[in-house]
Amino acid sequence: MIVTNTETISGYTIRQTLGIVQGNTVRAKHAGRDIAASFKNLIGGELKGYTELLTESRREAMQRMLAQAQQLGANAVVNVRFSTSSITAGASELYVYGTAVIVSQQG
Repeated sequence: MIVTNTETISGYTIRQTLGIVQGNTVRAKHAGRDIAASFKNLIGGELKGYTELLTESRREAMQRMLAQAQQLGANAVVNVRFSTSSITAGASELYVYGTAVIVSQQG
């Protein structure tokens, strides 16, 4: 499955547009990560616990989007975008969406 944030794929022609596909996950902060983050705020630096949480969230949301695309028979997803939003205090949603398409190689 080809995945890109552009509207086209170099060397490929979009043969059919199948529709919008999306994936999301809602994650809550972990108390242990919050404690570590509060200490890191005092001295500065990367909040590795939150970086890992976001990485896991992106991976899960992307897998869900790609599963939808496969169900539609797509072999690519173009114009992929990510979005985040706060659901409640301590919980956020990570949302990914794009357009499922069927492409073929040019030439």
